[in-house]
Amino acid sequence: MPAIVASVRRLLVLWDIDFTLIGASGVGLRLYEMVFRDMFGRELPGCAPMAGRTDRAIIIDTLARAGISEPRAQVDQFIARLAAMAPAGREMAAGRSQALPGAAAALTALARYAPGGAADGEAEPLCVVQSVLTGNVRQIAEVKLSAAGLTDRLDLGIGAYGDSHEVRAELVHLARANAARRYGRCFDGEQTVLVGDTALDVAAALATGARVVGVATGGTTADQLAAAGAHAVLPDLTDTAATLAAVLGHPSPAASPDGPAVAGLPDQR
Repeated sequence: MPAIVASVRRLLVLWDIDFTLIGASGVGLRLYEMVFRDMFGRELPGCAPMAGRTDRAIIIDTLARAGISEPRAQVDQFIARLAAMAPAGREMAAGRSQALPGAAAALTALARYAPGGAADGEAEPLCVVQSVLTGNVRQIAEVKLSAAGLTDRLDLGIGAYGDSHEVRAELVHLARANAARRYGRCFDGEQTVLVGDTALDVAAALATGARVVGVATGGTTADQLAAAGAHAVLPDLTDTAATLAAVLGHPSPAASPDGPAVAGLPDQR
């Protein structure tokens, strides 16, 4: 990819996946159960909380709760088997993984500002690179997004995934480094924008100096996202103009009458 011209305002937009772009599918939990059975010859007694956490952190916690000794010594093998389950995950996701209302339209609208896109030469030179910052292992993230029809506008090669680190904030540094290598420019500070549905998404952005847009389509309410420190909060992604305004840091247009936030969805991905 050519380097982004220095005079152009540039943004790296990192989307969370579960409950931000797609609805609950249960694919992740089902794959955990399958891998646990393969590794330990018994049923998974229960899974650790998933919302906003990385697979690496969830697996360690889940194995500890299940009484597995030295869970950190088992996590890499668990992740490798989870990634290998992608074909099975693809079959499950085909009937379960669906884009949340407005998600595809938001990605498409921001894609106007992609490097070399149609928005080049507008009054405010702007370049937006879109990828993901997700707790999912990459192979499973791709399965879910593909099943929901959301891969075309995302540069998944520069994304940050849940097998890389236990701490979500560390994924921000990883995605920035990936984007800098690919596009020839850094995306420090508020040139990175996270979009997510949990307080952990907000915390990851604040810890790394990024901006963050909270979307109240998961189990965290709009008030809770605002209290956590989100720079902007949306009830959902159905109002494309409001979504663009929040992501790009513009004054927000009038609220959409499309309806209230969808909150309180189950913590299951």
